[in-house]
Amino acid sequence: MASRTVTRSAIPITNPNPKPGTDINGAGEDEGAPLDTSPSAQSATSANHPSSTVAPIIEAPRPTAIRPPQNTWNSLDMGGVNIKNLPPTSGLFTFTFLINLYLNHNALTAVPGEIRTLRHLELLDLSGNSLTSVPPELGMLTQLKELYLFDNHIVTIPPELGSLHQLQTLGVEGNPLDASLKSIIQKDGTSALISFLRDSCPVPAPPPERLWRNLISQPERDAMAADPNVETFSVLCYNILCEKYATERLYGYTPSWALSWEYRKELILTEVMNYDADFLSLQEVDIAQYEDYFVKHLKGQDYEGVYWPKSRYKTMAEADRRQVDGCATFYKASKYQLVEKQLIEFSAVAMQRQDFKKTDDMFNRVLGKDHIAVVCLLENKETGTRFIIANAHIHWDPAYRDVKLVQSALLIEEIEKIAHNFAKYPPPPPKPSDDLSPTSPPHRPPPHYTDGTKIPLIVCGDFNSVPTSGVYEFLSNGSVPHNHADFMSHMYGKYTSDGLRHKLGLKSAYAGTGELPLTNYTPSFKGVIDYIWYSAANIGVNAVLGEVDKGYLEKVVGFPNAHFPSDHVCIISEFRVKPPRDITRPSPAFPSSNGAH
Repeated sequence: MASRTVTRSAIPITNPNPKPGTDINGAGEDEGAPLDTSPSAQSATSANHPSSTVAPIIEAPRPTAIRPPQNTWNSLDMGGVNIKNLPPTSGLFTFTFLINLYLNHNALTAVPGEIRTLRHLELLDLSGNSLTSVPPELGMLTQLKELYLFDNHIVTIPPELGSLHQLQTLGVEGNPLDASLKSIIQKDGTSALISFLRDSCPVPAPPPERLWRNLISQPERDAMAADPNVETFSVLCYNILCEKYATERLYGYTPSWALSWEYRKELILTEVMNYDADFLSLQEVDIAQYEDYFVKHLKGQDYEGVYWPKSRYKTMAEADRRQVDGCATFYKASKYQLVEKQLIEFSAVAMQRQDFKKTDDMFNRVLGKDHIAVVCLLENKETGTRFIIANAHIHWDPAYRDVKLVQSALLIEEIEKIAHNFAKYPPPPPKPSDDLSPTSPPHRPPPHYTDGTKIPLIVCGDFNSVPTSGVYEFLSNGSVPHNHADFMSHMYGKYTSDGLRHKLGLKSAYAGTGELPLTNYTPSFKGVIDYIWYSAANIGVNAVLGEVDKGYLEKVVGFPNAHFPSDHVCIISEFRVKPPRDITRPSPAFPSSNGAH
């Protein structure tokens, strides 16, 4: 095998299937231009992206994107050397760094499905062989821009190749190709054939059910079930992918019918209702979806909701306003009483900080972002236990890691103030004794909260930040230094002079079992960016919903698809409230000084 660093095949090839109105290379508008990798260019090319993870047809490189492993060469020419067989165990399929692969003019009669491991290929040349078919696994190579199959014996193209949403050139001349497929590609070009294959592809087998990961043993769970004073609750967090963002430009690998809101909304609602959590924290819910769909359907399952859209809705006409997305929190109305609701607009809070007003970075980087958090203050109607449920959506762009950190710091500061005030509210009145049956246990008095940190707290949402980020470090450790790399040398008043600190004692619900492999899955990104944080001093984790089946993920290029209606997956945790310490009972005096009881 010989490597070569040139980017073109030894055989001159031009696009045999130019789209009407495009140049000979088949590149659409701006597609042939070199990519500017500066942050400003990334921001410009990614305008209005809802997430740092979606893959437009031609995408600017992103710090979070899946990149090929580092190697001194990325092109391999094995053309014209009379290769007759590629075994599935071939070392070729370990070269995952390859971008260009030439296997043209050999004697191959088949290509094994293991070709799917070469996920970073952008050019694959299989011309001039004796292939009668191509493996459906080629559809996993979503970075492909050029696929050459000239002069083989191929009759049909597998519909799985419909996920090759970045393919610009498909060379099929010299094959006895099915007349209908040939007609599409001759008349409308490569992209039309890919769209046809994508939308006609059979639905793959569904994945196995996600399993729960238990953090307590079965005897412990049985003991909790038998104890009337144990209080448990569950939280679901889910970025549902707003209808406005679910476009073919961003999700070209998803069948159009699976991308439609009419299809996706049914799956989202069914999934949410089946898990039946006490609290639902949804992101990317637009006004119309909230009012016309979720409120209407969730009301029948005992949910009431609190919702705010992103700040931009204030400046928009009514028709456009209803498409603005925001954060929706639902709670079980028979179990919980909503005491208060508050909106946190990060840009508005930043404006109120005196130490921010003198920094250009605040005006240039923070103020233009209209991200929000919705905070609900609730009480358990039976026990009087208070809860603070914060639902946040943090900025997406990896070129603005500093803004993500600033927004998270503003979120925590506001929650600390809200919790401090909530602790001052008087406890609910005791329930009348005539409510008790002779056999029921006596009511435990409602807890007394001496300060805000004693109130059970959940902070969840789409933080668009991976576990190695400054955001994760800040939330989980309670601090980051003033010169943290994620500030990117920008200036944000006391944040960048003193660093960030909080005293909420937060932990990620999934930290006890290891964070999931992913909460967001697209061809260009696979990782964890959604979290459920909890106050570990007064809440414990019983169980979390586990990962999506690995075998299933190996066969799909990304979400959304027929089974997963968003590019995110929902995360769920079941918690228990740790009993509050009885601070009113006087401690007995002991003569010894060691404090042993």
